[in-house]
This record gives sequence, C-alpha cells and structure tokens, in this order.
Amino acid sequence: MSMAMAGLLAGMALGFAGYFGGFGAFLLVAALGAIGFVAGRFLDGDLEAGDFFRGRERGDRRR
Repeated sequence: MSMAMAGLLAGMALGFAGYFGGFGAFLLVAALGAIGFVAGRFLDGDLEAGDFFRGRERGDRRR
C-alpha cells in the first residue's frame, strides 16, 4: 500500500471519528493511529527500542 493511500485511509478514519464521535473520539483515533504507526515501524525493523531512550548525539560539545 502506498503512503498516499495510507494517508487517505487515516484521514478518512479521523474525519468519521470527528464527525460522528466528536472531538474526544477524534483525539482517541489520532492517538491510537500514532501508536499503531510506531508499532508498525518497530515491527518492520525501521525503529529500535533504544531509539526512544538515547540522548541526542551532538558534534558540538562546547558549553
């Protein structure tokens, strides 16, 4: 599935949730969609658990 099709489906789901369920349902669907997106990237191997816990590595160490 292309990213455009996935975006279309996500937008339609958020639109239906917002129209029929109100703003609370819109936020719930958006949050669950974000969690599902991160879980999918993790299962595909695009993310590692350590990516969430590591600090930024900056080349500039001056203070």
